[in-house]
Amino acid sequence: MELKKNPNLEIGRNSAIYFAVGLNIMLFFTWRGLEYRTYDQPDINQELLIFTEEIEDDIPITNLEATPPPPPPASAAIPEVITIVEDTEEIEETIIESSESGQEDRIEEREITVDEVIVEEIEEEVSVPFSVVEDVPVFPGCSGNNVALRNCFSAKITEHIQKHFKYPESALDLGIHGKVYVMFIIDSQGRVSNIRSRGPDPQLEKEAERIIGLLPIMQPGKQRGKPVKVPYSIPINFKIE
Repeated sequence: MELKKNPNLEIGRNSAIYFAVGLNIMLFFTWRGLEYRTYDQPDINQELLIFTEEIEDDIPITNLEATPPPPPPASAAIPEVITIVEDTEEIEETIIESSESGQEDRIEEREITVDEVIVEEIEEEVSVPFSVVEDVPVFPGCSGNNVALRNCFSAKITEHIQKHFKYPESALDLGIHGKVYVMFIIDSQGRVSNIRSRGPDPQLEKEAERIIGLLPIMQPGKQRGKPVKVPYSIPINFKIE
């Protein structure tokens, strides 16, 4: 006797499909397990809140009644009298005319006269160096031609410096020495002005300017017969022996 199998009841017919479904389910759970993440929970500060019932004090309400002022006496009542005054005074209106000119206004032609202009000639003082001036300044006591006057001027200046020379004591104590160059101008009046100096120390410069300031009034230098300013410079040597 042979056994026959029912094809509708074969168990292994759909086994491949079941295997695939089961494999997919296992892969899904494996993937979710790998992707699962955990986070550290922060510390939660738990505070205890205690609510207490507030007790409100009942503040009594005080009503303040204002006392009305007493009525004025009958004798002080003054009846109000309204007097109607008729306005009969006429007020003239002031008309302000415009000062702007219009197209209809006529412009009067006026002749403008110019007075004679007087030009004053101001002669400026000319400054000529000592080496090129035609007539050099004449120091008191000098005479002769222009060359002799130049030599005499230089000699008198040197003599004047030696006569009035005084070494500053503070500079002498400190051992300050050197050469001071003094520049000055003999103006058109023969006076010494605009004295300037340049040296190693302000004390020596001040002494040099003092010596030059004591120069006497001279006969001014001339250029083309007119008095001119003549600048001059000379060194003063402060030397400690």
